[in-house]
Amino acid sequence: MNRKQKGFSLIELLIVVAIILIIAAIAIPNLLRSKMAANEASAVGSVRTIVTANVTYASTYDSGFAPTIQDLSGVAGVAATCTGSQLLDPTFNIAVPIKSGYKFSYAASSPTTVPTNGCGLTINDNTFSVVASPITVGTTGQRSFCDDQAGAIMFDPTGAINTAGGVSCAADGFTLALQ
Repeated sequence: MNRKQKGFSLIELLIVVAIILIIAAIAIPNLLRSKMAANEASAVGSVRTIVTANVTYASTYDSGFAPTIQDLSGVAGVAATCTGSQLLDPTFNIAVPIKSGYKFSYAASSPTTVPTNGCGLTINDNTFSVVASPITVGTTGQRSFCDDQAGAIMFDPTGAINTAGGVSCAADGFTLALQ
């Protein structure tokens, strides 16, 4: 009985493994770049949503912009108030909100001496800024983003800027407009 052996030789298997490793070496960096791009798009969308929520807050509660980002959010299932307006999802109802690899900072201008309104809040000077900065620059995102009452999103290409000055994006050091 003469049987012919069927199967792959060791050399053939090593060649296939080498080809798979080469393809993986090409694909993994592209995958990481696309994940960073998705995180950046999510951060820009969240910044725009925060600005829109703040404009809605100012017109709804007639109190200027929200003093904190938590005032724009609130606990799910609870009636909306001026200290928990539920204009943002509960993700933003913590001290330093984190979403899609970005942390968010928010600051409103210091209140003036204008009398309080029906909500019991002091009307501020109608300025605020919100900053989204990557948790780990080069891994979760590359750029930091800022928007303020002007409505133009600015960015820092290094991702190094991560504060909210509460006056304008320029006060935080953002100089480049997002196109």
